[in-house]
Order: sequence, then C-alpha cells, then structure tokens
Amino acid sequence: MTVRSSLSAILSALRHPNYRLYATGNAISLVGTWMQRLTVGWLAWELTGSGVWLGLIAFSDLFPTVVAAPFAGTLADRRDRLRILNVTQRAAMAHALLLFGATVTGVINIWLLFALTLFLGTVSAFDQPARLALVPSLVPRADIPVAVAINSIVFNLARFIGPAVAGLLLYWSGPSIVFASNAVSFIAFLVILSKLDIVSDNLPAARSGNFMQRMAEGLRYLVTNAGLRVLLVTLIAVSVGGRPIVELLPGFAADVFRSGSTSLAILTASMGVGAMLAGLSINAQASPRALVGMIVASAALLAVAILVFVSTSSLWIAVPALVVAGFGMARASISAQTAIQLSVKAEMRGRVLAIYGLIFRGGPALGALGMGLASAQFGLRWPVVAGAALLLGGCCWAFPQREHIIASLEEEGGA
Repeated sequence: MTVRSSLSAILSALRHPNYRLYATGNAISLVGTWMQRLTVGWLAWELTGSGVWLGLIAFSDLFPTVVAAPFAGTLADRRDRLRILNVTQRAAMAHALLLFGATVTGVINIWLLFALTLFLGTVSAFDQPARLALVPSLVPRADIPVAVAINSIVFNLARFIGPAVAGLLLYWSGPSIVFASNAVSFIAFLVILSKLDIVSDNLPAARSGNFMQRMAEGLRYLVTNAGLRVLLVTLIAVSVGGRPIVELLPGFAADVFRSGSTSLAILTASMGVGAMLAGLSINAQASPRALVGMIVASAALLAVAILVFVSTSSLWIAVPALVVAGFGMARASISAQTAIQLSVKAEMRGRVLAIYGLIFRGGPALGALGMGLASAQFGLRWPVVAGAALLLGGCCWAFPQREHIIASLEEEGGA
C-alpha cells in the first residue's frame, strides 16, 4: 500500500468527529504516559543499578492485567465504556501526582516505586479493554482497520516524542517534572472524553445476569474458536519472547552502550519510528488471509532484529535494528487487533480484547521478569537471545497452521 493511499485512508477515518476527538486526546495523554514510562525505568536503574529490579518494575506494571483481564473484559461488555475510561484516567492522573510528590520531596525508593507501578498496572488492566472495545463505536466497520492502525501510529508517535522530551527534562530538571507533566496531560484527555457524542446503541448497556457466568462465557468462546486460539498463542510468543526488550532498554543503555538517559531516549524512540512506519503500511481492505500472514512474518522479523541488536555494542547498528524491531512488533500487533475487531462478535468484543490485553501486557511482564532475573547470572544479552529464539519457535509453529486460522476467522467474521 502506498503512503498516499495510507494517508487517504487515515483522513477518511479522521473525518468522523468522535474518532477525531478521541485520537487527539489519546495522543496528548500517551505522550505523557511514554515520558513517565521511560522515567520510571531510568529511576529504577538509578536507584538500584539492577537488571533484576528492571524486570520487577516491568512485572509490576504489566502483570496485574493477567489477574484482572477476565473481570475487566466482562465489565467492558456490561458497562458504559466511556464511564470506565473516565474512572481509569482519573486514577492514572492521581498516580502521576503521587510519583511527583514522592520524587520532589525525596522520599522515593525502589519499594515505593514498585508499589506505585503496581497500582498503575491494575488501573491499566481495566482501562485497556474498554479503550480498545470503544473503537467500533467511533467509526463505521469499514474504517475499523484504519482506526486500529491510527491508534498504533498515535501510540508509537508518543513513544517517539515522549522519551525525547523526557530525556531532555531528566537532563535539565530530574524526574519530578516529568511526572508533573504526565499528570497535566490527562486533563486534556478527560475534557475530550466528556465531549464525545456516542449513541447509546453503540455502547453496552448494564446487563443483568451473573457476572461470573458472563466471564466464563467469554473464556469458553475463546477456547472453542480454533483460529483465535492459535492466533493468541502466537501473540504470547511475541509478548514473552520479543516485547520485553522495551523494558530492558535502560539496562542496555547503561551497561552495554555505556551511556545515559539521552541514549536511552534515542533507543526507545527508534522503536517508535519503526512502529509508526508499520502504522503507515496499513491496508484498509485487509482480509483475514493477509492479516494472518502479516502477523507471522512480522513476528519473525522482530526476532531477527532483536538478535542483531543484542549482537552489537555500536549505537550505529543498534538504532536501525530497533527501528526494524519496532516495525515488526507494531505490525504484528496491528494485524492481530484488526483481525480480532473484525471477526469477534460485538457482544464478546470486550472480553476477547481483554484477553488480547492480558497477552499484550502480561506476556512482557513475565518475559521481562524472567530475563531480568536471568541477567544477574548471564548478563543482559543471553536472556534476550533466548527470548528471540522462543519467538522464532512460535513463528515456526504457527506458519503451517495459517490456513486453519484464516478459515476460522473468516467463518466467525461472516457469522
């Protein structure tokens, strides 16, 4: 797909006022979020100098999704998703203010940072399924693939801008100003959420019935759908084997490349550049066949790029390798989420996307924790190599089953 046609598809999705407002507020909030994510990782390294603690901090941020996802997805299918987002965004803003207070007063320590990150991880577990399931209420079905890709572009543009700004603020003023800036960024998103005008038919009504039964219904739906099952297992390989490289970058910046927060910002932003390029390669008419092929190929590309990254001590090689890694990671994620949005029944969307979020956040938590613990014995490089090997193995397992996945998704989408 050409850049011109991609831009035309993006403009088509943005002509819808609700989605245009949402994308704008989301972009502002995500810039602050990425500023904070980089700063939390850097602060953890400054406080401990430990790869184990980098893994534990990533674990506390991402793993609560594993516990909360079934409940969060069921809630997103039973309650007004805008109301859920209003609550989670206010909680995340309060978290940023607590971090600001702890750092500006000097009371911050690694255990407090761990506890506050665990709190935010729990908030994010409830935020993500509601946020993802809201998209079909903002655009027509024909524009869903483009809207998913725009969300990825926004997310990764923020990954590029946020770390760059955070690196400068860390150099000039320290972490407290970064946390304060993130708190302010939530205000714009909350104001925009209040202005969205979505008809009630496009939002879930409060449903009667046993909460646990509805949660079990969602899990049963996933287990009995063979195509989704293989697709999600492939995403587990991506999340556990490839995605933790993001959380371990502070250690690579300090230990491998012997540099500071500026180089960490460059490494993080490099992945953002690759991810933005992935978003611009969207195809608004993507079929399940094309999407499944993109998932497997992109995952394999991610694994190869990670192996190149860990094999060098030169930033000149590491930066382009991370651009390619960011491209592969984002394209696999965009393709998988688009396939889910287009093929899953509307009444199940929140619960299935919650499991997607569980994999997207819980997988990196387990991977980063395992790689962080192993780094104490083997250094940072070899655990990451093992993760890339796991990812390549997952691709080899999924490749022969792609026709089975395609058939299952096409049948579900046509139901």
